Amino acid sequence: MREKVTVLERGSDMVLAAHRTPVAGGRLAATTVETVRFTRPERVDFRLVRGPVPAVTESFTLTERESGTRLVYKGELATDLWRAGQWWGGLVAPRWEATVATSLAAVRQEAERRSRLR
Repeated sequence: MREKVTVLERGSDMVLAAHRTPVAGGRLAATTVETVRFTRPERVDFRLVRGPVPAVTESFTLTERESGTRLVYKGELATDLWRAGQWWGGLVAPRWEATVATSLAAVRQEAERRSRLR
């Protein structure tokens, strides 16, 4: 994870972090900067500060259930510049969705590994 994320500034409930995502078949990396706010233990919110589109907001909400923990993800990507922005958003969104899916799979794998250790 350290090769992907760098914490630029840290507060009591928020960090400013740079996140690198491989692009162009891994030959290049796109860097986004975002705030990450923690409402412990049930919520993590992300807001884009710098990136390929003007605005992205995301949230991960955790709720305890009898069968385990439920994670709900919500995300919104906004564009500007009318048709050009729509075109660009159409290019960026699939990569963003794939990155989120990869991250969620890694979180699930680690959570399941830790639950087996108990």
